[in-house]
Amino acid sequence: MGIIVAIGGGDINDSGTFIIDEYIVKISAKESPKALFIPTASDDSQEYIDVFNNIYGNKLGCMTDTLLLINEEASDKDIKNKILSSDIIYVGGGNTSKMLDIWRKYKVDEYLRQAFEKGTILSGLSAGSMCWFKHGYSDSGSNEDGTTCYISLEGLGFINAINCPHYNEEGRKEFDDMMSVTEEIGIALENNCALVIKNNTFRIIKTDKKASAFKLINSCGSVQKSTLANEDFVSINELFDNK
Repeated sequence: MGIIVAIGGGDINDSGTFIIDEYIVKISAKESPKALFIPTASDDSQEYIDVFNNIYGNKLGCMTDTLLLINEEASDKDIKNKILSSDIIYVGGGNTSKMLDIWRKYKVDEYLRQAFEKGTILSGLSAGSMCWFKHGYSDSGSNEDGTTCYISLEGLGFINAINCPHYNEEGRKEFDDMMSVTEEIGIALENNCALVIKNNTFRIIKTDKKASAFKLINSCGSVQKSTLANEDFVSINELFDNK
């Protein structure tokens, strides 16, 4: 199985997540790994692509490529080949709901699972964090008046929990309310903080010492929250134990 690096948020452009990005490249154990950027959530933003190529290509020495699903007509063969030939896959932030709909249309979800099973590193920020979980706490919903609201969005299910990225930003504390009515385990990640899952272990990595990660569980309608701070890998049971 591959490794998942779910980043709660931050700005890749100003090197806010650089320590995490550097770590992702390092664990590939290759001198010049193939790094595939999937910018579907940002509508294939060229600016975002340029930033990724600069950080992962120019600064971290990867051979970078991009999977375009909006601005270009990609064939099933090309999509599959790009995903399954990559050492690292990085998913950018943006509209998670739209991204997942497009992925399912083009079987990207299926190919990502195959990539994970063959050992590819799966990573990303915000939408690129939520997508690996069973559910994500997403701002992709809309109220009747057209304003944004937060919903539980179905992800790819590689991690059996619900993820809230940007937990230190406005609106995210309502995630605690959602957790009070679900039996799922919640993983809340602040900006510049990432959860790393490798085989049956996990660890936390940060670019900002003040950033935190939390585990939330519902105990008879009362939310219990604990800080995840282990910098070394420990048993995954500590993450998924519903106690």
